[in-house]
Amino acid sequence: MNREASFRHYQGMKALTPGGVSSPVRAFEPSPVFISSGKGCVITDEDGNGYVDLCMAYGPLILGHSHPSVVSAVKKQMNNGTVFGAPSVREMELIAEISKRVPCAEMVRLVNSGTEATMHALRLARGYTGRRGVVKMKGGFHGSHDALLSDISQRPSGNGILRETASFTHAVEYNSEEDVESILEKNDDIAAVIMEPVLGNAGVVPPKKDYLRNVRKITKNEGILLIFDEVITGFRLSAGGAQEFYGVTPDLCTMGKIMGGGFPAGALAGKRDIMQLLSPAGPVYQAGTFSGNPVTAAAGTAALREMTNEKYEYLNRMSSELVSSISDSLEDNGIPATVNAVGSMFQVFFGPGPVNNGTDASGCNRKVFADLFRNMLDSGVYLPPSALEVNFLSTEHGPELGKLSEAFGTNLRRIA
Repeated sequence: MNREASFRHYQGMKALTPGGVSSPVRAFEPSPVFISSGKGCVITDEDGNGYVDLCMAYGPLILGHSHPSVVSAVKKQMNNGTVFGAPSVREMELIAEISKRVPCAEMVRLVNSGTEATMHALRLARGYTGRRGVVKMKGGFHGSHDALLSDISQRPSGNGILRETASFTHAVEYNSEEDVESILEKNDDIAAVIMEPVLGNAGVVPPKKDYLRNVRKITKNEGILLIFDEVITGFRLSAGGAQEFYGVTPDLCTMGKIMGGGFPAGALAGKRDIMQLLSPAGPVYQAGTFSGNPVTAAAGTAALREMTNEKYEYLNRMSSELVSSISDSLEDNGIPATVNAVGSMFQVFFGPGPVNNGTDASGCNRKVFADLFRNMLDSGVYLPPSALEVNFLSTEHGPELGKLSEAFGTNLRRIA
């Protein structure tokens, strides 16, 4: 494919912003693809090339690009105003839709991103418990704020993060109740365990049987809050997210992506007695100029109302069909790999399996994945560029399943 316009724009962007991108995961050489439009499950770049999109903006677009119901709701609200700095009915409607669906959401506070949601969730947990420490999972990502960027217990994972801040973060292995129990036995200053119920920033790593239920039991026995980071899984696996899907209710949860209908969004939700500590009702401060933005709220409400149980069933059936085809191609070509999938999320890990935690995921063969990524791009399929991200399907991918299966089969033969 000719991607001269993308390359030219990339050179210009590198002079304007660090690395030429506004988020690191978008960068790849010789040039990321500059997208001009999206409709359904297809995106078109500045050179006019079309791609079946399996990145889907890293998860928000469960209804595909430019869904008519979402576009209509946004246009209607924009004609009435874009931001007020005051409460609106649109904001109340989105909160009501979230509360109706999410098991732990007795109260909801809208924010602007997943990063904001997890940052405020951690502050709230500390305010509620009076403790300082937090336990996270190795390979788990909870946004780009200092407290949760540490992936090695009590050590900062990047320049600019204070060692003193990182000292309150303890990283344990996902899918190991024993690791959680061990750290809690050694430390009586833990406010919360925060975790993605399905590890989603190390590819897709599902919980083993009863793991989430056991972590719930451990945290409850220790008087520690359990926070599910459902920025990715919220409204993705089911109407009530992973907590409904697995039947485990946390004390707090964070959300983003799908709940914004394609606009920047985040939410913190949880049990009433905990949430009431947020300002102005309580002493734990949280604020944001664009929180509860009416355009975002209109888009999010429209998206959530479109996602019926029947659509979730259809979406998950499509994903199962595609994942089965990919697994067959890997086996037919003798390629050592693991395909992990939950609902409409999946990822291929090249190398010996299984992949049960963040450490397993980090050992995958990234070079082979990079070869697959570039071949698929040339075949008109846009995967997330990183080996540790997630492929997402939308309700609009049905007509392209055959093309996707064929592209995976062809390109896996090429790298075998």
